Amino acid sequence: MLDRSLSLIADISGLEAWAVLFAIAYLLLAIRRNIWCWPAAFVSALLSLLLFFQALLYMQAVLQLFYAGMAVYGWHQWRHGGRERHGLQISTWPPRRHAVVIGLILIVSAAFGMGLSRTEAALPYLDSLTTVAAMVTTYMVAKKVLENWIYWFVIDAAAAYLYAVRGLPLYAALFLFYLVLVVVGFCQWWREWRAPAAAMLH
Repeated sequence: MLDRSLSLIADISGLEAWAVLFAIAYLLLAIRRNIWCWPAAFVSALLSLLLFFQALLYMQAVLQLFYAGMAVYGWHQWRHGGRERHGLQISTWPPRRHAVVIGLILIVSAAFGMGLSRTEAALPYLDSLTTVAAMVTTYMVAKKVLENWIYWFVIDAAAAYLYAVRGLPLYAALFLFYLVLVVVGFCQWWREWRAPAAAMLH
């Protein structure tokens, strides 16, 4: 057991370690609604790009390009978005929109998975599902949609399995850690979202 653990640690590259550190910084800052989460996300995305190509997780690699672009978009939205251009407030989506979004995620993921299954890509359907869902959910974060944290809980659980199978132990551990932070993030955003309504009752 000890030998296996030491072997896993030895297999962790410096690239993976730095990518994970910036990814943790992104989530911790996002939980606090700190705009500097987006530069951290940008750096993590660039570091992760090469890593996922090496692991034959092509959709995850494409996802990093999307993350880099969304980091720029998210920075702008949090800084200048909203009706008064003073930044966004936390909002929610109606159930019907979630139903449509989830349906589209499943359909698009299946299409990408079918295409990737004809290549040497590893776990094409799971890779596609986590990628497409993460793209949608990152947009939700940029728009400060409260339910993004619920989406992330499901995505992160699936991603932890995906990375473990593909020999990325540090990333697998990171996404298990994310499951805890996602709950913390939801609770904090929920309290802020409820604060105006609570204030109106007093």
